[in-house]
Amino acid sequence: MEHVIPTRPAVAEGVPPSSALRGRVSKFVIPEVIFGIGTLAEVGGAVRRVGGRRPLLVSDPGVLGAGWVERAEPYLADVRIESQLWHDLTPNPKDVEVQAAFERYLENGCDALLAIGGGSCIDLAKAVAILSGNGGRILDYEGIDRATSPIPPMVMVPTTGGSGSDVSQFCVITDTKRRFKVTIGGRAIVPDISVTDPEMLTTMSPELTAHTGIDALSHAIESSVSEACDFLSKGLALSAIRGIVEHLPVAAQDPLDLTAREGMARASLQAGMAFTNALLGATHAIAHQIGGALDLPHGLLNAILLPHVMRFNAETHADRYVDVAGALGIRTAGLDARTAAERAIDCVQALSTALGIPSGLQEIGVDPADFDAFAVNALRDAYIATNPRPVDEDDVRRICIAAY
Repeated sequence: MEHVIPTRPAVAEGVPPSSALRGRVSKFVIPEVIFGIGTLAEVGGAVRRVGGRRPLLVSDPGVLGAGWVERAEPYLADVRIESQLWHDLTPNPKDVEVQAAFERYLENGCDALLAIGGGSCIDLAKAVAILSGNGGRILDYEGIDRATSPIPPMVMVPTTGGSGSDVSQFCVITDTKRRFKVTIGGRAIVPDISVTDPEMLTTMSPELTAHTGIDALSHAIESSVSEACDFLSKGLALSAIRGIVEHLPVAAQDPLDLTAREGMARASLQAGMAFTNALLGATHAIAHQIGGALDLPHGLLNAILLPHVMRFNAETHADRYVDVAGALGIRTAGLDARTAAERAIDCVQALSTALGIPSGLQEIGVDPADFDAFAVNALRDAYIATNPRPVDEDDVRRICIAAY
């Protein structure tokens, strides 16, 4: 009997063989997402569905003053959820605040985390979840996948259109002794459910709207050019850029415009999904260090630094900004990559200027004498690894000087 040697299946013309496609595997992680006007009413059911009965509710004075926690309470009571409120939080959540909230969690026998607020509230809730499942101090978990034991369920309700933390696998905490921010990451801290009600964005001030909106833009742009970007993240990031260009100026001018607020909530969600998988770059790595040292608003720092990091990256990777330029509304047909990148940078800078954001670090009190420390610490940040262009200490100094 003749033996037939099996052959590989024929490959269609123009399709690369499987060996050429290796390395293109994509992994994409997000929580369950509930989105839409009026979805705050879903918060009680969301907490109960993940097994929570006595969650620690993390918020802050501004959100409390706006009435959103009070609005949420009946939805929790309707399903017999007994939340324990903790709100002694400042912007840029700090290690000492994490410890205080964790002690409240233990004292009250809590079994879940619920955050109603901006990125600071959500990041702190994630940090408390890490400690409740793993012990120790929160700074012990700096880096990626350091929290290895199971953590309690988490439901996040964002009140700003920018952080994306409600869908991300990262939290950023300020080390108050060393005065810089540490990034803590891992799939273990992806929230279970994100509940986004765009109506909750209507109580933001124009300044906060601008800062958080450009923060979302920085998420979208940095993730779209990241070394870890794939087709899923790229599509979400570019869609977010288009949405921010369309809706942010209107939202900043008219806080009660629900169409604009819904557009910004959607863009923030898309950018958050993009960056939690594709990660970010030098803008965030540097902003974390300045913000940790000086306790300055994160979105404001991103807004100032972003054009300068884009220009630094475009010196060697201009092609990555062509799609970004198109999403910003620039006609790229016939443009070379460098010109498209420069026009994208100009567009980002013009948007920040129109929103009243300061043009440089000098205007917000940053001292050039600190640039050396920022340069050293930025290279420790998890996001520096996926910047499209390699970055060293001299590069960070150069970016800071250009942004000054």
